[in-house]
Amino acid sequence: MIKKGDVAPDFEVLDHLGNKFRLSSERGKIVVLYFYPKAMTSGCTQEGLRFNALLPEFEKLGAVVYGISTDSVEDNRKFAEIQGFKFRLLCDIGGNAARAYGVLKESMGTAMAERVTFVIDESGKIVEVLRNIRPAEKHADEALRVVRELRGMK
Repeated sequence: MIKKGDVAPDFEVLDHLGNKFRLSSERGKIVVLYFYPKAMTSGCTQEGLRFNALLPEFEKLGAVVYGISTDSVEDNRKFAEIQGFKFRLLCDIGGNAARAYGVLKESMGTAMAERVTFVIDESGKIVEVLRNIRPAEKHADEALRVVRELRGMK
């Protein structure tokens, strides 16, 4: 299980547009990496919409937001288009990134990520792990609070 203070495991996946993404290419930025179980479900939609609404605040603080699930490129593309997400959704097909972060749940032949957010500082170190937060109840807000604290703001 990855915890606060660990170096964020690097990974390479495709985003919802089919472009390659490598986490280590984001060094020098604060990264909010939120794992979600399933595209187009109510909880994940609420969560994504809140991250989307707060995106300008994250950007003002120099942070980037990425949602990541085990969904296909096509499913995540549809999800992003339907909801109007302005941030990239990452497609962890096979669950390797979720497994590396210790958030992969496997049951009855299905593998999905747990709802967990990692805030990663500019050097690639995990500064906060947000677990057990209901999606519509301050999940994105808690991540924003952590980013503000990193920037010395309240």
